[in-house]
Amino acid sequence: MAVNLLYKVGARNENPDRTGFAHLFEHLMFDGSKNVADFDHQLQLAGGECNAFTTNDYTNYYITLPKQNIETAFWLESDRMLELGITPEKLEIQKNVVIEEYNQRYLNKPYGDWFLMMRYLAYKRHPYMWPTIGKDTQEIRFASLDEVNSFFYNYYAPNNAILVVAGDVETEQVKALAEKWFGPIPRRDTHIAPLPVEPEQTVPQLLVLKRNEPLNAIYIGFHMDSRLGPRYHATDLISDILAGGESGRLKQHLVKEQKTFTDVNAYITGETDPGLFIVEGKLSDGVTLEQAEMCICNELRSLWEQPITDHELTKVKNNIEVKKTISEVNVLNKAMNLAYYEMLGDASMINTDADNYQKVSVEDIAKTARYLFRPENSSTIFYKSAQKSKQ
Repeated sequence: MAVNLLYKVGARNENPDRTGFAHLFEHLMFDGSKNVADFDHQLQLAGGECNAFTTNDYTNYYITLPKQNIETAFWLESDRMLELGITPEKLEIQKNVVIEEYNQRYLNKPYGDWFLMMRYLAYKRHPYMWPTIGKDTQEIRFASLDEVNSFFYNYYAPNNAILVVAGDVETEQVKALAEKWFGPIPRRDTHIAPLPVEPEQTVPQLLVLKRNEPLNAIYIGFHMDSRLGPRYHATDLISDILAGGESGRLKQHLVKEQKTFTDVNAYITGETDPGLFIVEGKLSDGVTLEQAEMCICNELRSLWEQPITDHELTKVKNNIEVKKTISEVNVLNKAMNLAYYEMLGDASMINTDADNYQKVSVEDIAKTARYLFRPENSSTIFYKSAQKSKQ
């Protein structure tokens, strides 16, 4: 069985001068609470496993364990919601872990900093302009214990959390356990500031980076609808039309036929607020970045100049339906999905969201593509290989 606890706090809720706190807490929450010094050890004694992840919109903690030991999960999760055992020594250790993770993800990884730069390029006001791990290492390095405790008590509250239990359990048992373990934790006076609205982009953005990488690369981001926006499902389907496996249009046309790229991909960031539709590719030898950009734009334009067929649309719809059906077989996935939809406003959307994909028509795809892939809506990074320029 699975116990999932979603806190409605992500990178977007951070102080712009103190970013990375949401992700830092993903680490601190496993470092001991008021009455439990070793979270993992106690859970392992009950035959359980746990993990967590942070997004721009929320932080999610989950446990899987045998159903007869369900109360262990309630005990552990409620105790760290009540009060963490953060000390200056523990904080320093986890700050160093996060800083090293930042270095590995963005600075020491090939092409690692492109998405960090893309966020700065595409967003001017909304806090999606920084990644979940934070703007840079200095803001985490100088985070104080008082700042960390203030963040915890503001966001890690029973009135800012969603608890989901999935598996072979009785509803009344779960309600009783929730009341027993979480009921005594008082509501907290949370202060969640309204987020600034990102203004519509009216001018194309371009950033040229030169890095010591083996191949030139291009990354293009287009502003898209929010998760509950009217064009979201059509946009998601477009990403599958373009890059859904080996038969995706981009790979078929730009890699296999034209050989413009060695690899190319398209996907959505899928945030709650308006996110980005990303197209990225590594260039073949002899292809300029300008040529690569033109080839991508031609493929995107074909979505409304030469509309897709009913067969092509049905294929990607079926793929999404299969993925959603398979994901619901796993109790942990079901628990996480229920928590996510409840955060969006209604857990019952888990039963209806697939229908929104089926409603998308060929005409919807063409209209959405025309709206989405406007030049003025684009933010482009030319990632120039220093190795290539030396040849």
